[in-house]
Amino acid sequence: MGAHHPESPARLSAIQDQLLSCGLDIVLQHHDAPLASREQLCRVHDPEYVEHIFLKAPEEGQAWLDPDTCMNPHSLTAALRAAGAAVLGVDLVMTGQTNAVFCNVRPPGHHAERNRAMGFCIFNNIAVGAAHALQVYQLERVAIVDFDVHHGNGTEDIFRDVPEILFCSTFQHPFYPNTGTNVVPEHIVNVPLPAGADGQAFRAAVESHWLPRLEAFQPELILISAGFDAHVEDDMSNLCLVDQDFAWVTREIKTIADKYAKGRIISTLEGGYALSALGRSVAAHLDALLG
Repeated sequence: MGAHHPESPARLSAIQDQLLSCGLDIVLQHHDAPLASREQLCRVHDPEYVEHIFLKAPEEGQAWLDPDTCMNPHSLTAALRAAGAAVLGVDLVMTGQTNAVFCNVRPPGHHAERNRAMGFCIFNNIAVGAAHALQVYQLERVAIVDFDVHHGNGTEDIFRDVPEILFCSTFQHPFYPNTGTNVVPEHIVNVPLPAGADGQAFRAAVESHWLPRLEAFQPELILISAGFDAHVEDDMSNLCLVDQDFAWVTREIKTIADKYAKGRIISTLEGGYALSALGRSVAAHLDALLG
């Protein structure tokens, strides 16, 4: 998105380097993400919006979708693969080839609304995966949990009237995109955290608000919008989480998945812009997923 944009290719390199250095890479299977189809995208995005993105994709230079989000000649392919990774992840866990998937992808997705790109996001990757699970595998209860520092406004917008999706989100507030505090249906659980909140506050929010609702919902599949920009080293925000907070919440989610969803989890990368902290946090997240 530009030489000084925080949503850069270096994010994925930092993660891969950390997985190699800590030895996790050798115990992981690797898959190339396919391109999401228009049919898969249009389950969660208006067809007119999808067409707009295809037409907006530049052959050279940049095309801005909002003040934070632009496309270069390679962005459409990257966005299609980011959404396609979530689809493949669902296929892998639903066919029993594995029980947990991490999609190391960019651009992120959880700010992309049904008909609007924003916040570095073009297509809503996690929503595309969840809709694929509902449509193709006829699941009745899918949970999405989002611990990015920013509220997943796009995911809420897409599934606001879909009670088969339980959406649980923690985020800093007040903060971009300044959503998440309005009245919502019962299947949406928003937990705003004040600037300066630490791991203890985050864990209390998850224990008090997320876990009881997940237990009552008994999801058949859990998807994670895994944003690591709430880390204390990330200057994109003012929350104060550390590596082990992400490991802790992953273990809690895994416990629910093991109990109700046959262990099936798909996690997809959202935010996280302090490269060292991002790599370490993803490694802690994957270590917890591996058990």
